[in-house]
Amino acid sequence: MRFTLDETQAELKELAAGLLGREAGHERLAEHDRSGSAYDAALWKAVARAGLIGACLPEEAGGAGLGAVEMAVILREAGARVIPVPLQDGLVAAMAIGRYGSPEQRSALSRLAEGEIVLTAALLEPGRELGATPLTTARPSEDGGWVLSGRKTMVTYAAESDAILVPARTAHGVGLFLVKPEAAAVQAVPVSTGEPASALTLDDAPGEIVGEPDGTAFGTLRLLSLVAITASASGVLAGALELTTEYIRTRKQFGRALAEFQAVTVQIADVYIAGRALDVAVWSGAWRVDAGLDDEAELDLAVAAHTVADAALVGLYTCQHLHGGIGLDVTYPLHRYFAWGKHRAHLLGGVEARLDTIGALV
Repeated sequence: MRFTLDETQAELKELAAGLLGREAGHERLAEHDRSGSAYDAALWKAVARAGLIGACLPEEAGGAGLGAVEMAVILREAGARVIPVPLQDGLVAAMAIGRYGSPEQRSALSRLAEGEIVLTAALLEPGRELGATPLTTARPSEDGGWVLSGRKTMVTYAAESDAILVPARTAHGVGLFLVKPEAAAVQAVPVSTGEPASALTLDDAPGEIVGEPDGTAFGTLRLLSLVAITASASGVLAGALELTTEYIRTRKQFGRALAEFQAVTVQIADVYIAGRALDVAVWSGAWRVDAGLDDEAELDLAVAAHTVADAALVGLYTCQHLHGGIGLDVTYPLHRYFAWGKHRAHLLGGVEARLDTIGALV
């Protein structure tokens, strides 16, 4: 495989970087924090108008039908600017629906592409690793539909979503189901990023099946979610590295810039190496997802997830350390990168869980 972006992907990266660089500056993010809003609705609309939501959606929804690599390009740029919009889980859910949904379900994604609605996915259950076979169950109802029972946790933007994509076990395998938030008991849970997140309790909640309940769609959803989380974390680390590099270049101590001290140079180099290692695993995994090489993608993304939970998180601690006291100040932008990185490491289950996954794969 090639680790360089093709022309379409490079243009998508330039578009995302340009738009978010203009629309998601540190002052605007601070203003959003003060607003108490669930997400920046104006920024969400701007992202939609630029085609960044629709890029990975099917053509019948007004999208471009692009794949996991393009999703990773977009989410990496979003992570580098820690933008407060429901993009990560929304793209994962929409791409799964785009691949396995009915014509009506795929067509309905046009409202997401236009920024009119929000979608999310319920990927985690209490005490369960990301991507594990769910304990939540689904069974046919008397009216020919499906009803779901179980619990999900850490569902971002659940209350704000038009629908939630929920994996659940059936008699034939794991299926994906669209559940309306009003059909579930939604309880807010705090997360470090400040984003709205919820625990869901499903008690015979009606759901609309997406594809067949044979595990195929669930397998794709799991891989897409790993691509999304690790690509976003890669962007977060890149953004923190850029901020820290500029700080040590301009901050002086004993009459010298911090970057002139060998100990500082070695530490920032470690952050750079962690970022490069994460990028290699993310791009390789995303490319293999698009190529249909799921087994190889599984291992690549397991390595990427371990890097997020280990070396990348250590790198964020290093960035905070190199900033000194200002690195702990919540009025300074570094805290957003640290919170986003820490949250993604939590979603992935931590270092030990990731090592267990790699061990099982090899």
